[in-house]
Amino acid sequence: MKVILEKVSSPEDERAIIKAAEVTEEIRSAMDLLENNCRRISVSELSEERSSGETVMLGTDQIYYTESIDKKTFIYTKEKCYGTKLRLYELEDTLNANFFRCSKSLIVNIRKIRSVRSELNGRMIAELLNGEQLVISRSYVKDLKRKLGV
Repeated sequence: MKVILEKVSSPEDERAIIKAAEVTEEIRSAMDLLENNCRRISVSELSEERSSGETVMLGTDQIYYTESIDKKTFIYTKEKCYGTKLRLYELEDTLNANFFRCSKSLIVNIRKIRSVRSELNGRMIAELLNGEQLVISRSYVKDLKRKLGV
């Protein structure tokens, strides 16, 4: 792909134009990056017992992983857990190419993975930057290896 950079006199004149034959996941990722990952998801802050009722707009770049438990969807950041009304498949459509479904109930942000290791049963364990470990189901291991270039 050819990249052209022109210097402008003020920040108001800054813009990016992408000319592409088709909109691929790579193009979407580039757009998200250029837009400062401005995709946001409405979530509810969770207290220790239940939802606090406050709705927060969370940037997708802060998400480490999302999980579905008992028909409820939770979004995990470095230190907090949020609830959302979106189903996992709806989140999968909303999130960009940096996210990967690693089991029936989990979607992980591959930019937040520190390391992966194989298990004897064909599964993998992914350690995230915050120290949490997630199990990658056997049926998703091949796709994750391809996506990570492993």
